[in-house]
Amino acid sequence: MKSKRNPFGWAMLGLLALAGVVGAQDAAAAGPPPIDTGNTAWMLIATGLVLLMLPGLAMFYGGLARTKNVVGTMMHTFVCMAIVGVLWVIFGYGMFWGDSIGGFIGWNPDFLFLKGVDGTNEGDIPQFAFVAFQCMFAIITPALISGACAERVYFRGWCLFVVLWTVLVYIPLAHWIWNGGKPDVEGDGGWLFEMGVHDLAGGLVIHVSAGISALVLAVLLGKRIGHPQNTVFPNNLVMTLIGAGLLWMGWFGFNAGSTLGAGHGAARVLANTLFSACSGALVWLIIEGIMFKKASGLGFASGVLAGLVVITPAAAVVGPFGALCLGALSSVACYIALQAKDKLGYDDSLDCFGIHGVGSGLGVILLVFFALPGEEVSLKAQLVGMGATIVLAGVMTVIIYYIVTFTVGFRLPADKEKAGMDSTLHGEQGYGFLNLN
Repeated sequence: MKSKRNPFGWAMLGLLALAGVVGAQDAAAAGPPPIDTGNTAWMLIATGLVLLMLPGLAMFYGGLARTKNVVGTMMHTFVCMAIVGVLWVIFGYGMFWGDSIGGFIGWNPDFLFLKGVDGTNEGDIPQFAFVAFQCMFAIITPALISGACAERVYFRGWCLFVVLWTVLVYIPLAHWIWNGGKPDVEGDGGWLFEMGVHDLAGGLVIHVSAGISALVLAVLLGKRIGHPQNTVFPNNLVMTLIGAGLLWMGWFGFNAGSTLGAGHGAARVLANTLFSACSGALVWLIIEGIMFKKASGLGFASGVLAGLVVITPAAAVVGPFGALCLGALSSVACYIALQAKDKLGYDDSLDCFGIHGVGSGLGVILLVFFALPGEEVSLKAQLVGMGATIVLAGVMTVIIYYIVTFTVGFRLPADKEKAGMDSTLHGEQGYGFLNLN
């Protein structure tokens, strides 16, 4: 016996099926975009490359210190990994990447302890990859400043300085320049971002801020005992050169990773990073050849860094010719800054301001003149960004210095400084022999 067909029933089933398809499409549209595995893989690699810069920086600075201070100098870098990493999880990422409050600071309760990050995306990469990548930047920035206070500060004072400086300088500045607000919503990002300040990978956020803070800190702390009358010789230039090589390698992740993708943009940034560093190194060697008839290993390393810091803000908007020019100009400017240091009377022990502050500051401004056709960059915006960075970093460093000095103490007393940080603060020595120069 055949069953009777019900036209109304079939019509209802059809409508329900259509509604299910539409609902699924709406749900897909409302959800996060699909993960791009290629971009994600590159960001994971780039994060590892930036992490490699931390031991590279520790080796670079540690090799330049005296034997009695090598462990303490390296610990100034390594402790930043512990302190800033913890701060980033608790509230740092939320203050940086949360919803902007007046363009000055971020806030998002879902980012406290990163509780709302798992399973979410930042563009087409997992947000956890973005969190970790940005954490590396937050870690290395205060570590750069340690070069200005090498060999003469309490370890506990340095730790407190790192906490306060990260919260009061780095995070607000990173929010101002890099937080672009919610997608498709205009005017709710950081105030310098909205103005159009261009800073690909931290020319302002990292290097100029660290350089200015280093200069202020060096002036407030005063010179090392016997400086500059007594010549300070590096304890291990081989270690410094290896550290420079690790920094150069990590810088590819530092700059190219800031494109957040593995396409043509990342490739151009990586190539420009390479070319600028090569140009900077070559020009520094030429300068030394003319001035001293010799080319030093430390000069080569300094030229590499000069080329790297200048291209950091500019690598996405200039071409290879611009990268070569910026690297060369940065080497000249940084060389002059280092020669002027003793004449000006401040003891920036390991030249954070002379390299990072001067070189990257030059790149922030000159990128306007070397930008490729079609790239929208504004000299006014770059100058405002520079001024804001200098004021924030300078003023807050003064305040933080006095907080640290009057609480846990900052400058070592003369007897501990003469004995060296390694034995008096850490109870160990860097080498298996005594050579406390």
